[in-house]
Amino acid sequence: MTTSTTMAGVTRWTELDSLVGPLLLTADPATGALASLSVPGQKGGRTVQDGWRRDPALFRAAEEQLAAYFAGELKEFRLETTTHGTGFRERVWAAVDAVPHGATTTYGEIAARIGASRAAVRAVGGAIGANPLLIVRPCHRVIGADGSLTGYAGGIERKVRLLSLEGALP
Repeated sequence: MTTSTTMAGVTRWTELDSLVGPLLLTADPATGALASLSVPGQKGGRTVQDGWRRDPALFRAAEEQLAAYFAGELKEFRLETTTHGTGFRERVWAAVDAVPHGATTTYGEIAARIGASRAAVRAVGGAIGANPLLIVRPCHRVIGADGSLTGYAGGIERKVRLLSLEGALP
């Protein structure tokens, strides 16, 4: 008998309702760790594919933490996650992970944190835009140098809602 914990090779998924609309969560087929969190219409977001297996139980901790986050009760996610990116993207994502709840930073500041040149700001933006873990990896906290709310793959409306929830907007 095959169980959800022995479904190696099969992408498992669930969908949750949230303050910013439906969330699609997927797990790494080998480890079961959270591999993506996408929203409808997201640039580069995932959609359910044939052969995937719906497995809500696998995502129970993520569901509980997301509910607490949207209720204003959780400031830092503690979930097992896995992503696969280039070394550059992984460094950018680690810098984004370090931006605290209720704060914002700029693309230029992220570039500086990882030791990239000022000319690399566009590449930093590209790496942030490729973040597969919306909300959990807080790319919504990265804003333009002039304070503008630019470049959120999940849509500017969602970025505004998330930053408002965190008290990061004036």
